[in-house]
Amino acid sequence: MQSKIDPIVWDFAKDNNLMIVSKDADMHDLSLVLGNPPKVIWLRLGNCSTQQVENVLRRDFDAIKLFYEDESLSLLALS
Repeated sequence: MQSKIDPIVWDFAKDNNLMIVSKDADMHDLSLVLGNPPKVIWLRLGNCSTQQVENVLRRDFDAIKLFYEDESLSLLALS
C-alpha cells in the first residue's frame, strides 16, 4: 500500500509547492531519481516518538531554511 501512496504524496507536494518530510527511504529514492520539486527532508531516525521528530526539526531549523532557499538542492538528510 505504501508504494502506491508515495507518487500521490509526491505529486501533491509538487503541485502545491510543498516540501516532504519523511522517514521513508522511498521518498529519498524518488528525490534522487526525480529531483525537485518537491524538496525532501529525509529523517534518518529509526523508531522514535513524535517529540523526537519535532526536536530534530527545531534543532535543525537553520539548515532547513537554507535548504528551502537553495533551488539547486533536492534532498536534506537529518539524523
